[in-house]
Amino acid sequence: MKLWTDRNYPIIISCAKELSRWTDIEVREMGYTPIETTENTVVIRGDMRDMMRLNLKLRTAHRVLVPLLRTTCRNIRDLYQAVLSIDWENLLEPDGYFSVSSIVHNYTIRDTRLPSLYTKDAIADRMREKCQRRPDSGGENRGAAVFVYWEKDEAIIYLDTSGEPLSKRGYRKIPGSAPMQETLAAACLMAMGWKGDRPFLSPMCGSGTPAIEAVMLAMNKAPGSLKGHFAFQSIKGYTRILPGENAPNVAPRQRMGASPEQIWKEIVLEAKKEERTENLPRVIATDISPEAVENAHTNAIAAGVAPYIEFKACDFADSPIPDEKGTVFFNPEYGIRLGDPKELAPVYERIGTFMHEKCAGWMGALITGNPDLARLVNLYYRNRVPFYNGPIDCRLFLYEGCELKGQHVRNGTE
Repeated sequence: MKLWTDRNYPIIISCAKELSRWTDIEVREMGYTPIETTENTVVIRGDMRDMMRLNLKLRTAHRVLVPLLRTTCRNIRDLYQAVLSIDWENLLEPDGYFSVSSIVHNYTIRDTRLPSLYTKDAIADRMREKCQRRPDSGGENRGAAVFVYWEKDEAIIYLDTSGEPLSKRGYRKIPGSAPMQETLAAACLMAMGWKGDRPFLSPMCGSGTPAIEAVMLAMNKAPGSLKGHFAFQSIKGYTRILPGENAPNVAPRQRMGASPEQIWKEIVLEAKKEERTENLPRVIATDISPEAVENAHTNAIAAGVAPYIEFKACDFADSPIPDEKGTVFFNPEYGIRLGDPKELAPVYERIGTFMHEKCAGWMGALITGNPDLARLVNLYYRNRVPFYNGPIDCRLFLYEGCELKGQHVRNGTE
């Protein structure tokens, strides 16, 4: 398959809304130059090894996609014919397994399940014709994966090299109520400028996601290292030796004698060697609910970072405060899905008081989807960064120094 040997293949990295700017930064830090960044995607060119590295290391992305066909598609029959035209016999194992997911905005489609079903049928029909047998298919996150994006009269069919979204790291065994998605937590850490070089405090830790992501970042632990399967591992040719080239200017990975499977193992091993476990900053996670703290600890164990997080069940105001200045991050209830705004008002006021009195000189951060409650924090914020927590339009407030409103004027910072 061309994907395994082409060194200049288009790779589309999909993201949740408002996260592509942070994925763009990640991609550049990995040494790539994006050729396009949209609201939901970052596009680069690369080879098989690049596709694997992106799946393993990206913290803020959802999927790594390879486009197979872009075509005019007015109705469901057009979609079927378009999918049928792709040489699936060169992409999928006839005795394997595949799943299909889709995002569709076309006025002829009332049932959003139909595009995925027709795509499965077209793939099965093509495979049956070319191979006299077809792979199984369903909704399980195993095997190969296909993704369809259909907007108005244009459809793009992708080979999804990720499969289960990258946001699902595999460590959240007990999610708790309204947990923060892993990719959002990672993007918030980037927005705070936290690089694992100072203490990190996560009061109201819930299921522990921000603290876990903070330690993984500090350790330089690849988020994909916790996943048991990526969809590219089920693409046809994954276990076969590449044709390679024996010219002296060809990179070792392109020479004869290596399969994609062997190259993937090398990439994982390289990432493991880049991890650090010494001189890590203090990371503290607290919650008033003992059950939440226990759940967060369980998730941290699954992530392999529990020894590097201090857990405590207490009111956030009683959280341990390191002597060294650090970063404190709050993700309180918004009064939208959880909590009552009137009851939350004094909580937000106490958060502001806590950060000002206990975390003076720190980088303070709070994410909320309720601007009225955010005003009650009463701290001077340097910036408001837009994010979406699921469908909720949120802002991450950055309180550099945790100073009261007006205090920054007296201190000459404005």
